[in-house]
Amino acid sequence: MAYDRYVAICHPLHYVLMMNKKICTLLVAVSWIVGSLQPVPAEVLISNFSFCTSNLINHFFCDPNALIKLSCSDLYDLETLIAFEGIIVALSPFVLIMISYICIIKTILKIQSTDGRCKAFSTCSSHLIVVSAFCGSLSCMYMRPPSMYSPELDKLFSLLYTVLIPMLNPIIYSLRNQEVKNALRNVKFRKQ
Repeated sequence: MAYDRYVAICHPLHYVLMMNKKICTLLVAVSWIVGSLQPVPAEVLISNFSFCTSNLINHFFCDPNALIKLSCSDLYDLETLIAFEGIIVALSPFVLIMISYICIIKTILKIQSTDGRCKAFSTCSSHLIVVSAFCGSLSCMYMRPPSMYSPELDKLFSLLYTVLIPMLNPIIYSLRNQEVKNALRNVKFRKQ
């Protein structure tokens, strides 16, 4: 989405060429493949762990952090892998998104009309809010040292990035739609 916004605002006349079906398919395929293969190395390491304490996981789902706390194996390799994957899989896309938004903001600030500037900022703001909330909660969950482990905090962050943010996604994006805004106004005025 950041690439789409970047092309739409920074290269509007080349949008059709730069966002063709082949590019869109490639972006989706890479996202699915990386997202599917990323957890495999950690899962392989965890499957070789021995668990000598309770098998009761204090979490909503079988999260690696919750499993780490139950294991009596040496965790150094897994913690190193998780930190490395966190930098590659979470931080890299976030940095690329921020770079694209810096380019977008530079371009938007060059727009002469206030109305055009507001429309361009409106186009990007919803995506930036969702990305920041998602990456922020993931970073708080997986990029902190093991000494700061807290089951309650982990549950809160995992609830944020697995339930709340995806649930807010359609709401945040649809609030930009004029038809949705008009429908909300109609409902609001009917109640009065």
